Formats: sequence, structure tokens, C-alpha cells
Amino acid sequence: MKRTHHCSELRTEHAGQTVTLSGWVHSRRDLGGLIFIDIRDREGRTQTVFDPSDLPPETFERASTLRSEAVVSVSGKVRKRPDGTDNLKIASGQVEVMVTNLEVLNQAEVLPFPVDDPEVTAKVNEELRLQHRYLDLRRPEMVRNLRLRSKVATATRVYFDEQGFLEVETPLLFKSTPEGAREFLVPSRVHPGQFYALPQSPQQFKQILMVAGVERYFQLAKCFRDEDLRADRQPEFTQVDVEMSFIERQDIYDLIEGLLKRIWKTALDIDLPTPFQRLSFEEALNRFGIDKPDTRLGMELVDFTEEFRASKFKVFSGAVANGGHVKALNARGLADATQGQIEAMTECAKSFGAKGLAFIKVEGGEWKSPIVKFFTEEEKAALTKKLDIQEGDLILFAADEWLAACEILGRIRLYCADVLQAQGKLVIPKDRFDFLWVVDFPLLSFDKEQNRWYSSHHPFTAPVAEDIPLLTTDPRKVRGQHYDVVVNGVELGGGSIRIHQPDVQKTVFEQVLQIPPDLVQARFGYMLEAFRYGCPPHGGIALGFDRLLATLCGTSSIRDVIAFPKTAKGADLMTDSPAPVEPKQLRDLHIDLKVPKKEPQG
Repeated sequence: MKRTHHCSELRTEHAGQTVTLSGWVHSRRDLGGLIFIDIRDREGRTQTVFDPSDLPPETFERASTLRSEAVVSVSGKVRKRPDGTDNLKIASGQVEVMVTNLEVLNQAEVLPFPVDDPEVTAKVNEELRLQHRYLDLRRPEMVRNLRLRSKVATATRVYFDEQGFLEVETPLLFKSTPEGAREFLVPSRVHPGQFYALPQSPQQFKQILMVAGVERYFQLAKCFRDEDLRADRQPEFTQVDVEMSFIERQDIYDLIEGLLKRIWKTALDIDLPTPFQRLSFEEALNRFGIDKPDTRLGMELVDFTEEFRASKFKVFSGAVANGGHVKALNARGLADATQGQIEAMTECAKSFGAKGLAFIKVEGGEWKSPIVKFFTEEEKAALTKKLDIQEGDLILFAADEWLAACEILGRIRLYCADVLQAQGKLVIPKDRFDFLWVVDFPLLSFDKEQNRWYSSHHPFTAPVAEDIPLLTTDPRKVRGQHYDVVVNGVELGGGSIRIHQPDVQKTVFEQVLQIPPDLVQARFGYMLEAFRYGCPPHGGIALGFDRLLATLCGTSSIRDVIAFPKTAKGADLMTDSPAPVEPKQLRDLHIDLKVPKKEPQG
């Protein structure tokens, strides 16, 4: 080994020992004839000292020309730092190594960006950092993220092993089942004109494992979706995939709460209180305007449908007459919202189909709004009481059909929270994690353009038992046994109790989702056949592992917790992929490209 200790290991008790350290040159300082070089490895940093009186001239000369990030091995004697020179920001900050030998293992070119100054690196273009990801990963915060990812993965595996689960790997070459997101297709060389698909999840395989009698399965599964990307999406991602037999929903709640309690304790030394709060889908929308609510923000939506049913303000009373709802939100302390901020909120409302945004500013003891003149004293009193209106508040309204009214104010609520946090009027501790379960989702949603029902989650989700008769008579009222676990407005994962009766599954496919029987047989025939040979009741869940790590690391982008992520356009800038392939490869796969040719520039 080219080292005796790592660079965060040395302490005052090592004084007098001869040690060897290996790592990268973090920084170099030439002071008063001495050269101070901080050596960094994965574990931390140690200061080393080059004294020309103790070294051959050529060794001192090599040290004086070392660039940042050169790879070196140094040997020398540990000593306590002189009084007043301790650096308590690093673990080895009370000692230094007096170098007697230097070996340059590899020089480094001038870096395209610094890796030793977080403030400077934070301003570097992300595409440049992704192009040189091997340098970006040297930053201490990235090392911390990867270390935490490994630690959490280990804790996850240990937890499930303790609970009697088997880790089973499922195939990455699957078949296309285009009912969900777009898939990545893989052409088959030996089956001309046929394709594999990379799995969007191991859903069907893990249900088959339940038929096979595995009973308790988990996997840190690689999944793929050819979707438009954003901060919390990647074309390939990892999920903690779980399935269990002979269970009810409560069993999943208990299992996952135990897992998250273990992870948060392992990663952050935080004891999560359990059980988590539970909200129905309807209550989450009614109170927060979203099915993954951040309950830390306050500012709950309040319904005023009955109060404004006969209002002289026709926008409100007209919406109620058409079967809609009137909802309001108190953005406390935001009466000083600028015209630009009000316009941004208005555009947000319009994006959901609203014609505008009604609001009231409470300033100087007055309600300032053109709509107030239409309100009766009783209506004003109801607003004041139910919203606890005070000086400085901003009251925002939505009048529309129920879901739209909820979603309009839900989106505006998040915008207001961002503004209030930026102004320092809403302060949320970094170590506050509000977990909850959202349950009782509608099993089905209706697509007006295609005039058909589709699965709100996926077609394998079991309906609530008492709602099964409604599948073919009134699908809108059917509740699914689906559940999402949410923290601070982030959906960590979701799952459901599955359909295990072949006749019910066939009914959902053919009569409810209107998938032709021949297509059902082609895509799912093997599952329906397997269910006929003794399928136990079962259910499961999948947690987004990358999203979970981003939450633990306090970053909004999952790219910060993935070693080699793709850009927003799905490209790997470091390896320059995707990339063209040789014509022979395409011929072997029986593929003829018809890509439009780019017009020559100029």
C-alpha cells in the first residue's frame, strides 16, 4: 500500500510517528521559504510541510511546481502544529506532516474549474461540470452524497433482510407494455423486427414472484423511462422495489415507516415519529390543493362554496350554480406582493383554465380589491372568521370545478411559500421532515379526448373491495387501494394492494380500460394465466431511491446524488452519448434509419 493512514486519520497521539499519505494536492501555499501542501483523499485533508533544510533540492523543487489535483504520495513525521495555527475546520487540523519524501504519481493539467472552493464551483455552468464529472465528483459535497447513498443502500438491505425479505434481481430486457410512460426499446438481432423494452419498473415480475411463493421480495432496481426530464427525473433511475404476500395496506405502512425511520436515523441521526399522518386524496386536495402536500407551509385552502352560493359577485355564484366550488387561501403577511408577483400568480391560475385571479390585500385597515364592493357584511364576516384575516394578509380565490379550484390555489400556495421564504417571513428548519401517507385515490381517471377511462396508478391496482361492483356501472366512484408516501411536498414513492383474482383483472383490462381482448392476451396473457394457478393476495410499493437521497442531502436535483447523471436532454456529456453506431451494427439489427438530414450551415 502507498499509504499508512488516510488524510483524515491523524491526531495529536500520532505525533512522532513516520507516516505515508497518498492523495491529491488540494492546495499549495509558499510561505517564508516553507511550502505547505494540503493532501486530500476521500476521507479528508492533512497539511504537509516541505522544509528545504530537511529535503534534497530536487524534492523541494518538485513540490514548488505541483499543481492543484496532482496525485502524490508523501512520507514524513507527524508533529503537533505550532501554537495558534490549528485548523479546527478539518479533523486532522491539530497536526501536520514534516515531509521527508515526495513521489509524484501523476501530474494534473490546469483544471477547467476549481474543486476546492464550493462558492466558486457553485457558479460553474452545470454542463461544464457534467462534461468533467470525474472532477466534479472530487468536491467534498459530492463525496458526501455518494458516501451517504452507499450507507443508505446498505441500511436498506440490512433492514429488509431482518424483515425476512429475499433480494431478487429481475430482467432488464423485458417486453413493451405501452400503457405507461414511453419506453426505451432494444432491437433483437436474432428475432428480426422484434424488440425488447427496458423496464419502467419490475411490476409484473414482482407480482409473478408472489405467484411463485417468494412471499417477501425487494430489490434496488434499475428502471428506465423515456420521458421529458426535469430536476427530479432521469431516463434511468433506481427504486427500492418491494412486494409482499398475504398483507393489507396497514402492513405496508408499518414496513415502510420502519424503513424510513431506520434510514433517517442512519443518515441524519434523526428519530422520525411514527405512525405517519394519513390523508385521503380528497382531503389532501381540499386542504392543500395537491396530492403530495408540504404540510410545513401552513396556508391551508378553505371552502366558501355555501357562503357565496347566492353572492352578488357573479364569478363566484355562477361557478357554484354550475356545480363548481369557491375556495380561498390566506397568504399571511404577503399584502406587500408586487404587481409582478400578482401577475405571476394570475398566469398560474390561467394555466389551469381560469380567466383571472381574484384577490384582496389587507393594508392600512382596509380590504383593497375591486371585488369587495360586491360582498355582503355576512360574506366578509365569514371570510374574516374562517381565514383569520389580519393586517398584512393577502387573500386569494379560485372559483371553478372542484379539482381545478383546488389545483389553482395549490400551485399558488407553493409560489407564495417561495416568496415568503425569500422574504424571511416563513422560516422552516432544515431538519424538519413532515411525513404522511396519501390514500384512497380514485382508481380511474377519465380522458376526455380519447373518451375512455385509464388507470390513475396502474392497471394492477386493486379497487376497494366494496367498490368492485361499481367498476362497470360507475367507474368514477371506484376507490383504489393505492397509497403514496410523501415528505415535505416530495412524493418518495407509491404502491398499492394488487388485483390477484384473474376475473377481476380481466374485467379491468377489457371492460373498464377497453383494451381489446387480443391485445390483453398479447401483453398480459402470461400474468392472467399465472393468476389461475393460485395467486395469493399481495401488494407492494416502490420508493424513488434517487429522490429519497436528494431529500436527505438537501438538494432539489437528483443529479447531485447520482454518480453519472444525464442532462435535461438525456445526454451524457462526459462520454458523449447517445452516439451514432456503425452501419454494420444497424444491418445486424435489421434497422434502416430514416433520420432527416441536417441542412448545411451557411
